[in-house]
Order: sequence, then structure tokens, then C-alpha cells
Amino acid sequence: MPSLRTLAAGIDRDIDAVTAGLTLPWSSGAVEGHVNRIKMLKRQMFGRAGFKLLRKRVLLA
Repeated sequence: MPSLRTLAAGIDRDIDAVTAGLTLPWSSGAVEGHVNRIKMLKRQMFGRAGFKLLRKRVLLA
């Protein structure tokens, strides 16, 4: 299967990052959640309001 070979090659190329991601005790999950929330707010408000309102929603939501 070519796609499985590609995945394995990518993991092998970046084995240090894969090992660190699986063994280190900290995670960027909380940051990713905040980024996802901000992107959702931005999509909801696209073309509807200016930066000031978007900023208020991000800070207060």
C-alpha cells in the first residue's frame, strides 16, 4: 500500500519529533483548543463586523 509506505517514511524522517510527542509530559492541546475557538468566531463573523467587535468577542467569549 503506497499510502502506508508514505506514512511510515514520514514518521521515519521525523523520528525525533514523534518520540518527543509520545514521551514528553506536556501537550499543546489547550492552545490548539483556543486557536480552534478563535477560528470558529472569525468564521461566524466574516463580512459582518469590524475588528473591534471581533476582538471583543474573542476576549469575552
